[in-house]
Amino acid sequence: MTPGIVATTVAKIANPEGPGCCAIILTIVSYLLIVATFPFSLCMCIKVVQEYERAVIFRLGRLLKGGAKGPGIFFVVPCIDSYRKVDLRTVSFDVPPQEILSRDHVTVAVDAVVYYRVHDPVMAENNVEDYSHSTRLLAATTLRNVLGTKNLAEILSERESISHNMQSSLDEATDPWGVKVERVEIKDVRLPVQLQRAMAAEAEAAREARAKVIAAEGEQRASRALKEAAEVISESPAALQLRYLQTLSTISAEKNSTIIFPVPIDIIHNYMINTK
Repeated sequence: MTPGIVATTVAKIANPEGPGCCAIILTIVSYLLIVATFPFSLCMCIKVVQEYERAVIFRLGRLLKGGAKGPGIFFVVPCIDSYRKVDLRTVSFDVPPQEILSRDHVTVAVDAVVYYRVHDPVMAENNVEDYSHSTRLLAATTLRNVLGTKNLAEILSERESISHNMQSSLDEATDPWGVKVERVEIKDVRLPVQLQRAMAAEAEAAREARAKVIAAEGEQRASRALKEAAEVISESPAALQLRYLQTLSTISAEKNSTIIFPVPIDIIHNYMINTK
């Protein structure tokens, strides 16, 4: 057995999944067609991808070495090569409103926005059938799982932390697909009408309670101020007379037809005693 045959046999044993005879023949025929139809074959062989795109090339069903091609011009062989373009730009989509039962047994409808991009075109094409559709389904499921562990008050007040948790979970799950989840935002939280009315009534009752407390505190402070003023006026009878005159001046400035002049009870009491 010659050394060439031995080397070929060893190579086939070492790499049993290598290209077979049909693949080699088809490759040779494809190159012969390119040469025979040159330069018209250039229209079929030369491809262009944009700056934000990459091309993943498969030759005879196998991924071509060297990874994704682009941006710019790349060369494919008709009949044996196929390629797929992958967009590397950031893509955003709306997560459909999800009916979620919170931890405190309240049903709410929540929708969100997810921003993602492909960071590895080869993984995006080889590891998942449709990375875009899979990311959308995973986002809806993650939204339900994350919000299902929160109370209604936490859902309404901690949107930023919830968005961060969703972004971390989605990014970890989509990393084997070559997808990077950049941002997640909670758009809207819709409550049932009956719950909205109950919360509005509760808020109104709380405001009325605070108003009553504030009014009571004001009355208390006003009574203390009046007590202090009475103590000051009681030390000087002339001050009381000046206060009467000031009151009459204020009333007369309003041009009233009837003026009620208050008379202290102690004056009437002294007059009754003198009469007796």
